[in-house]
Amino acid sequence: MGNGNRSLSRWEVLKRDYCLDCRVFSVMRKRFRHPVRRQESDFFVLDAPAWVNVIAVTGDLRLVLVRQFRYGTEDFSLEIPGGMADSGEDPVKAGMRELREETGYVGRTATEIGVVHPNPAIQNNRCHLVLIEGARKEKEIDWDSHEELETVILDVEEAFSLAREGGITHSLVIDAFFFFLPHWERIRDGDGG
Repeated sequence: MGNGNRSLSRWEVLKRDYCLDCRVFSVMRKRFRHPVRRQESDFFVLDAPAWVNVIAVTGDLRLVLVRQFRYGTEDFSLEIPGGMADSGEDPVKAGMRELREETGYVGRTATEIGVVHPNPAIQNNRCHLVLIEGARKEKEIDWDSHEELETVILDVEEAFSLAREGGITHSLVIDAFFFFLPHWERIRDGDGG
């Protein structure tokens, strides 16, 4: 896993310019220069806030998911609840808020179980993965006018099977399942939670 005798060099950022400000991200042009070859190039980056995705496990050991219309694919997607964290908002608190807003569920405990970069090639943000245990329905859905979704409750193993078989295709959901797996083994076997 190397490149022979060459060592890697971190490219230097020479300039940053915002090109476009959208509702959920901005497009930034970054001028980079290689420190050895002195080659310069422009790259475009989506400057986005932190995201949070929530694995919510009910008292009867089922997952709270949402089926949501997605503009990129122009179709519905089966996912875990999630969304943007407000500036400076604690990821765990953001996860609890997103779960409550999108599904009406609240939980007994909440813990951050992982952090991923959604697409480091073109995005600069991170997605925090939050596990909420003891989830229970407390109120009606309170989603915003750009959302179209319904709550779906599935057995954990059924959700895993859907991910393996292509019924769940959102990569951040599959990331969350990966981080959730050791916690699921503990919860399933009754070792706390």
